Amino acid sequence: MRITLERSNLLKSLNHVHRVVERRNTIPILSNVLLRAEGASLAMKATDLDLEITEATPAMVEQAGATTVPAHLLYEIVRKLSDGSEVALATTPDGSSMTVTSGRSKFSLQCLPETDFPDLTAGNFTHSFKLKASDLKMLIDRTQFAISTEETRYYLNGIFLHTIEAGGALKLRAVATDGHRLARADVEAPSGSEGMPGIIIPRKTVGELQKLVDNPELIVTVEVSDAKIRLTIGEIVMTSKLIDGTFPDYQRVIPAANDKEMRVDCQSFAQAVDRVSTISSERGRAVKLALTDGHLMLTVNNPDSGSATEEVAVGYESDPMEIGFNAKYLLDITAQLSGDDAIFLLADAGSPTLIRDTAGDDALYVLMPMRV
Repeated sequence: MRITLERSNLLKSLNHVHRVVERRNTIPILSNVLLRAEGASLAMKATDLDLEITEATPAMVEQAGATTVPAHLLYEIVRKLSDGSEVALATTPDGSSMTVTSGRSKFSLQCLPETDFPDLTAGNFTHSFKLKASDLKMLIDRTQFAISTEETRYYLNGIFLHTIEAGGALKLRAVATDGHRLARADVEAPSGSEGMPGIIIPRKTVGELQKLVDNPELIVTVEVSDAKIRLTIGEIVMTSKLIDGTFPDYQRVIPAANDKEMRVDCQSFAQAVDRVSTISSERGRAVKLALTDGHLMLTVNNPDSGSATEEVAVGYESDPMEIGFNAKYLLDITAQLSGDDAIFLLADAGSPTLIRDTAGDDALYVLMPMRV
């Protein structure tokens, strides 16, 4: 293999694929990135056996070929090369090493044969549809913070993506929950998504996907089966195994009869919660909300360090009530709201609260209260 390409193109593609590679690997080949030069492009592939990303970038190919080299090492080398430079990659005749040359710099990297590199892409996809990158990004951004990190409840370690009839129209819906809070977001279901299986996209895949859908103009092709999902974003193809489990019936925990409505300016509410929670202990991050007509009093008591209170003007006309929440969870949810106001629909101190955005009804959040 002998090729020359722009550093900026190589770095951009390596940046996308190398993140999949785990830094600690017991299987040496999984630390490597597969490089395949043919035609007028260099294709790169990295995998951790659950997730695979490939991307092609333009290159001047003098001699076609393929090899694998340490992914993080190659990325660091290319990152440190000077801007605007050209990079030449060439393998030795026996294929045991590859030289990386740019200007006066020259590196030699150990290679492993490309025949050892695992392939994740086998299998048929039952459903295929196209989605605007901005819609996919919205579904992920609005829900990913609520993904559970508890490994024992593995079926909550991802975003549940499915189609559902809502308000007389078919919606593509993303849901995530960790048992303390739930986030739900909808977009209009694209054609081809009808009847697709409900799938759980793993947390790592969600995190990588979030970084790849940064251009809202792009159209993403989504292909799904019971076991895998494949997303094509421009030159990038991402294939991932899905979580094999049943997502709980989340509809049951979304309250329908919460009749006490509080409307509050999102920014001033978030800042007030942030300020009073400064005094809370790491273990118990409870903030008490005391509601009376047109007023909200936020209180945090920490027996070790003191207490804090702050008053916020709100739109509230129901009976006075007190309810406690985890301050971090409140801040996580308010960070997702794009409207000026947040709408809290409350029932009582022991029941889940519904939080909506005034910018539209495409997302809603459910938050379990804490005893304070």
